[in-house]
Amino acid sequence: MTNDRRITGQRDDPDLPRYVGIATFALLPRIEDVEHADLAVLGIPFDSGTSFRPGARFGPAHIRENSRQLHPYHQSHDTFPFRDRQVVDAGDIGVGPYDIGRAVETIHAHAARLVAGGTRILALGGDHTIALPLLRAAAGVHGPLAVLHFDAHLDTWDVLHGADVWHGSPFRRAAEEGLLDLEHCQHVGIRGGIYDPEELVDDRRAGFAIIRSEAFQEQSMQSIAEQIRGRLGSRPVYVSIDIDVLDPSQAPGTGTPEVAGISTREFFSVLRRLRGLDIIGGDVVEVAPAYDHAGITGLAAAHSAWELLTLMGLNDRADT
Repeated sequence: MTNDRRITGQRDDPDLPRYVGIATFALLPRIEDVEHADLAVLGIPFDSGTSFRPGARFGPAHIRENSRQLHPYHQSHDTFPFRDRQVVDAGDIGVGPYDIGRAVETIHAHAARLVAGGTRILALGGDHTIALPLLRAAAGVHGPLAVLHFDAHLDTWDVLHGADVWHGSPFRRAAEEGLLDLEHCQHVGIRGGIYDPEELVDDRRAGFAIIRSEAFQEQSMQSIAEQIRGRLGSRPVYVSIDIDVLDPSQAPGTGTPEVAGISTREFFSVLRRLRGLDIIGGDVVEVAPAYDHAGITGLAAAHSAWELLTLMGLNDRADT
């Protein structure tokens, strides 16, 4: 708990409209301006692991710009996410675009330093490759992790075009490295095409159960949330949100869009029923602003990050 420390919240200057000034996430303080960060929003502008449309390297800046309207009070949870925990914007990691292996090492080293200091990370991608080094850092402290993965795609594939680390393989590599609790991982929103049914067998070996996008029409949101809770149990949970879990009508600005996805309303309805999970880290990835329209995807990603930060701040409160 941080109640004995002074918390610096969102910028609160009545003379400055929210659209003025340099955009940190939700107008939160920079990590350099506080003594300690409980939760850090960390930009990772890397997309060299992308297999289709590039551009997610520009995602962190786009999400930040569309986070300006995020407010201090969460109505559904009756809480002030930025009041009880010191939440900061930790800036961007400097990763080059030409060497995936080197980028993964850089991301892991930076994330490991933050986690070792007691800071939980919510990363803004970037493509889904970044989940692998983030899982390495988190598992280094917490041990094998339960993973809650919202995505249109499995992301447990193997080698593609000679690369064994790319945005379709992070959870396969993580499972092979012993970073995942193989009895407690859950995909949600899956609907993308696959090349062969054997890929589903490989996915089960990597520890995942699947809730497909069709479930959001066939079941209640409460039922889906209960399935997720039952699968994750009480393990430390890493939550990974690929924005393409949403239907392209809700999030067009992404590299590998898939039709027949879920809506933001359905997504948030399930997320808000997950209060009390032991969430130790997470990411929001695959926002490619070049394909966005009127900030639709940026807004969806910013609010997704806000929902996740709220859950992360609630997970050890006495009233959860």
